[in-house]
Amino acid sequence: QVQLGESGGGLVRAGGSLRLSCAASGRTFSSGAMGWFRQAPGEEREFVAAISRSGSTSYYTDSVKGRFTISRDNGKSTVYLQMNSLKPEDTAVYYCAAKMGSAASTNPSTYNYWGQGTQVTVSS
Repeated sequence: QVQLGESGGGLVRAGGSLRLSCAASGRTFSSGAMGWFRQAPGEEREFVAAISRSGSTSYYTDSVKGRFTISRDNGKSTVYLQMNSLKPEDTAVYYCAAKMGSAASTNPSTYNYWGQGTQVTVSS
């Protein structure tokens, strides 16, 4: 079993930055890939970024490429999402997720554990 806890969300103006953190406990954190997803009001949950177990491979949805960076610190059992040049359309609840396999994935159905989410609001 893995427990995930997100933090770092908040209200920021367009063009600003936030860094989300997701602390994992339980099963060895370094065993699996991790991902970030988001869900805006009235929208489906969508993929944002993912990172492999080793951290050597990462994927991003097109809308955040060049602005967001996913990273992980296996020693601290934490995954991060650095978000720069934020836009109002980035407003959503952001969720981190963990999967059993080592390969990063953009598919939410491949993830086994989910956090409770943290709200990110970007004002124009």
